[in-house]
Amino acid sequence: MKKIEAIIKPFKLDDVVEALSEIGVEGVSVSEIRGFGRQKGRAEIYKGAEYVVDFLPKTKLEIVVNDDLCEAAVEAIAKAAKTGKIGDGKIFVMNVESVLRIRTGEKDESAV
Repeated sequence: MKKIEAIIKPFKLDDVVEALSEIGVEGVSVSEIRGFGRQKGRAEIYKGAEYVVDFLPKTKLEIVVNDDLCEAAVEAIAKAAKTGKIGDGKIFVMNVESVLRIRTGEKDESAV
């Protein structure tokens, strides 16, 4: 099993969730986060004074999938989240040792 964490632009969330749903991903956790990478924030003017906003709004998705669905999920996220502009985000893939569905007690593959 793999855990996929994707950091994307907030306005691309619906496109990404739709793309994941189309390939059979059944569960996604979403968090509103702030951060920056090469984008380095942006300068804004407020009441005549310029200041730098260091952290930009981003959306983080967390998904656990079986190994056979991982590559398709990564490709779906990348395609749906891409704008071609700086700040499109990143996708991280990690191994998952174990999963337990609390309600039923199902473990590992059947719990995903």
